[in-house]
Amino acid sequence: MGQPEPPIFPRGLALLVAGALFMEILDATVIATAIPAMAESFGAAPVDLNVAISAYLVTLAVLIPVSGWVAERFGVRRVFLAAIVVFTLASLGCAASTSLPMLVAMRIGQGVGGAMMVPVGRLAVLRTTGKGELVKAIAYLTWPALVAPVLAPAIGGAIVTYTSWRWIFVLNLPLGVIGFVFALRLVPPGRGGTARRLDWLGLAATALGIGAVLVALESIRVSGTPWARVGVEIAAGVALLVAAVWHLRRVEHPLLDLDVLRIPSFRSTALYGSIYRAVITAVPFLLPLMFQLWFGWTPLAAGLMVMALFAGNIAIKPTTTPLMRRFGIRGVLLWVGVATVACFGVLALLVPATPLVLIALTLCLSGALRSIGFTGYNSLAFADVGSGELTDANTLHATAQELFSGVGIAVGAIALTVSAGVVADLGWTAGREYSMAFAALGVVMLVIVWGAWRLPRDAGAAVTGWR
Repeated sequence: MGQPEPPIFPRGLALLVAGALFMEILDATVIATAIPAMAESFGAAPVDLNVAISAYLVTLAVLIPVSGWVAERFGVRRVFLAAIVVFTLASLGCAASTSLPMLVAMRIGQGVGGAMMVPVGRLAVLRTTGKGELVKAIAYLTWPALVAPVLAPAIGGAIVTYTSWRWIFVLNLPLGVIGFVFALRLVPPGRGGTARRLDWLGLAATALGIGAVLVALESIRVSGTPWARVGVEIAAGVALLVAAVWHLRRVEHPLLDLDVLRIPSFRSTALYGSIYRAVITAVPFLLPLMFQLWFGWTPLAAGLMVMALFAGNIAIKPTTTPLMRRFGIRGVLLWVGVATVACFGVLALLVPATPLVLIALTLCLSGALRSIGFTGYNSLAFADVGSGELTDANTLHATAQELFSGVGIAVGAIALTVSAGVVADLGWTAGREYSMAFAALGVVMLVIVWGAWRLPRDAGAAVTGWR
């Protein structure tokens, strides 16, 4: 009896899920550029619009842990299609919002759709991809996280400058319709009906813990941060998450099966890959602020320069898989970490008089490094995960990604806040706080280098074919 043929790489399905992830991430980040215009439209203070960003991120992080159970209960195809519909209709509601409370409610609706759309779609891709093609699948699923945050400042600036902020959400409507049509054809049918009961206590503790931490981190600003409230919220969130871990370790059918953390490659990604994501996500947050508030550039000029990161992402993308197959995931992550530390050093040296070409080249290199790093960690995450553990591993991985993407913004804000205080105390030139912030991120990157050094030489060889 012959051996079964390995699954064929579902390129169309991977592109569909990547497109959904791109739409979700772009929607989460592009709104920041439109905050002043939206505040004027609603007659609110710009700072009050932060709740519209927080509501979306918190809803995503809170509901992603239950996405695995929902997919098993109702079937991947059915949940993915429903998620697209919910996200698209909520986008229409955002565009039609006449008040801030209405916008927040619609943003929560977008979060509900996004929490089910991307993790469930990624699960569909992973289930239909053989180990030998996993690196290729991960490469397809990684580019939205690299491209969307970089394009967002320029897209948001252009939309707000030449049209209305409502078009940010209107653009999701045709994308949602196209995605739904392609999903009907590309997402394989599957049966739900799992007999496993939903872990309501685990869901409550995890959701409240993640929500409290993210709400606290979203409250951190360069100035005017309510530190007492932030401290209480973080303490409460950590306490709830500790209680959640204690519960998940003991219940028969946990919301998240933490046993997947016993897999060394997955555990390394959950720890060092999450820290890496937080540090790298802080860069597109700090750069537009530095260019506008220190260098004196316009929002559109700052957004266009940040797109140099996108150029680096695209330029290096065809070589990420060959690099991992030639040098192994450990070797790639190790040297990417070292090069990123050096890159942060260069970013810390930038000043308003720095030639534009040198700034663009530095950002292009940074974009290339983040592309390789993200692909490496995402490939390592599922390298040794068995088919029976994919649902739990995918859910836990998606939750960590969303959580630490939000943490990354706070990391950048905290670094900037502390640096501004140090610069003021030392009497240095205003603007040097950005230099110190980038230098601080470079120091944190040394933790990533240490994590890559500790990996076994053959880490991820099952998916890269490295010998």
